[in-house]
Amino acid sequence: MANKQSVCTTCGYNMIGEMPDVCPLCGAKHDHFLTWDEVEKTYRVTPYRVNDYVAQLVSVPRLGFEHAAYCLDTDEGAVWIDCPSAFNRDLEPINAIYFTHPDFMGASNQYRELWGAKVHLHALDTDVPYARPFPVDRQFYGDFSEGGLEAFHIGGHSPGFTIYIYKQVLFICDYAEPPGAKMRLNPFGPRDETLRGAERILEVIAERSLETVCGVNFVTDFESWREDFKHLIDRVKSP
Repeated sequence: MANKQSVCTTCGYNMIGEMPDVCPLCGAKHDHFLTWDEVEKTYRVTPYRVNDYVAQLVSVPRLGFEHAAYCLDTDEGAVWIDCPSAFNRDLEPINAIYFTHPDFMGASNQYRELWGAKVHLHALDTDVPYARPFPVDRQFYGDFSEGGLEAFHIGGHSPGFTIYIYKQVLFICDYAEPPGAKMRLNPFGPRDETLRGAERILEVIAERSLETVCGVNFVTDFESWREDFKHLIDRVKSP
């Protein structure tokens, strides 16, 4: 891995190429950056088992805002939902990385180079400035299903924001957080489109018998999360 690549320790964004003066994602100054090999020595991507077929991946110690990625054991091999910010070459190889949106591209270019993992991102998100440096093997459009993984284009927080369902697990990332009575919709993005996306999420999950919700930094029970999500939408819609 001879890439010139640095990582913002404030937000976890990976910067490919020459180190910039400020982070393109969060605006932190370059004194908050580490080279990728310094990050590899300091941070360990650590799996925490969610159930028999899903593990949550987080950096230890915490790397910036620290978003979780998720490893799914599918019939067609292991895949990730989103990507860790730290690059650890001793992780178990995967076949593909499916992104909810481009905020959490992490070190996907390095894992792609190491394992040949195919990177999947909605076409509407590939032209976001901070996503452009990252190689994408497949720009998808709309909803799809493959290998038991279901993808639903939602939009809102980002133009191509996509949620996923695998078996009894919903992957919602940061569309709405935290779980519980203080839940709110992601404020970064057009409010009306984000609300419409939330209503579509409710439609997608309405008849589903799911068990677990995996988010940007949480894992929680599906039924209680759905009730809180319904109440959130009602609050946002009320005058």
